[in-house]
Amino acid sequence: MSTDLQHIRQVMAQADVLYTEAEVEAAIDKVASQINQRLADANPVVFCVMNGGLIFAGKLLSKLNFPLEQSYLHASRYRNQTSGGELFWKAKPEISIRDRSVIIVDDILDEGHTLAAIIEYCKAEGATAVYSAVLMDKDHDRKAIPGWEADFTGLHCIDRYIFGYGMDYKGYWRNAAGIYAVKGM
Repeated sequence: MSTDLQHIRQVMAQADVLYTEAEVEAAIDKVASQINQRLADANPVVFCVMNGGLIFAGKLLSKLNFPLEQSYLHASRYRNQTSGGELFWKAKPEISIRDRSVIIVDDILDEGHTLAAIIEYCKAEGATAVYSAVLMDKDHDRKAIPGWEADFTGLHCIDRYIFGYGMDYKGYWRNAAGIYAVKGM
């Protein structure tokens, strides 16, 4: 199934800018500062949740000024769609996390089903502490765990379909330098 590139371009042309590149970069600096203060002595393993967390993790990691191990995992509920389904593991962590602190870096805390499942997996694998760092937290009352917030959050956004800085619209626009909301969604 191919995606109509004209439609993809139109989505960007009509999108509402929620945060500029400068605003997102400032939020990443803020998250890095908070993690540096809290976890500098933790010797953590940092997992980037692919694909969405890639840009945020790449920008964040170079701002963390303490020893850490970095790897990735790949779990998704969206699979290039605009609504979530069942959790699908493409790649589980390959680094041992037994008796280690873990930081899960992801693009967005929407309902949180994916992130909650990853956190539970890490705890079951013997992590001593599991922290979550997200670029965006979507404001609504549909969280998997009512009232749940990530340990480290860059920005908050309204309950719309957003893309940019790792978040996608049908597999596209993860590379957008800013955070946008799809018109009408």
